[in-house]
Amino acid sequence: MSFIIYNAIFLFKRVAIGSFQHIVPIVLAILFAIVFIRFAKHRLCETQQKKALHILACFISFIVILFHVHKMSLGNYNFSTDLPLYLCSLMGLLIPVFSYYRRFLMYEILLFWIIGGTLQAVFTPDIAIGFPSFDYFRYWVVHLGLLVVIFYATFVFNMRPKFKSIFKSVGGLLVYVLIMVIINKLLDANYFYLNKKPQSASLLDYFGEWPWYIIVVQLIVIPLFLLIYLPFYLEEKRKVNK
Repeated sequence: MSFIIYNAIFLFKRVAIGSFQHIVPIVLAILFAIVFIRFAKHRLCETQQKKALHILACFISFIVILFHVHKMSLGNYNFSTDLPLYLCSLMGLLIPVFSYYRRFLMYEILLFWIIGGTLQAVFTPDIAIGFPSFDYFRYWVVHLGLLVVIFYATFVFNMRPKFKSIFKSVGGLLVYVLIMVIINKLLDANYFYLNKKPQSASLLDYFGEWPWYIIVVQLIVIPLFLLIYLPFYLEEKRKVNK
């Protein structure tokens, strides 16, 4: 009996960085992305490629919605902490719009948001209850799924950002932050961690306390987006020099 209780505590505890619960979903997502993208690129026609991407995007959005419906059904839903307004959850709701219309403006904004923001969430997960909780599956499906979607659009549809895409993405991010400032004020909330850092370990821990970590993040956003753009710049330069 004590063994069962021990394992129950182990399985449901907060996910630690570098733990089995942290590494396994990342490895599985990488394998899935490689197979999915290669299969779509070489085996599917254009119509099927579009449909496959849209199905994945709708599945991500469905998981976000289902998670919030489930949480509401438990009777402890808190509008100050539980609304899908954190950047990755919000992108999880909006990603079917991108997969359906595939507008370049959405691509060039989402590319930097997803790679810049979602990768940080993947490397330093903020999951209070681990495997096999619904929150655990929701977290990885959304964050890793968004990465698969944007890489699919890049390699299957051959979409590529431009240099000016960096500033469009930064502009969109500033609009989002301003909206979150207003919502946080109205709801006494902490969406996008604008009032305090997340409880789990994150890159923000290296940027000082509030409000310094917010200032540091603002200063490094453009260099970070430039770093994300670098492989695309090198690819374009290589093509020109051929």
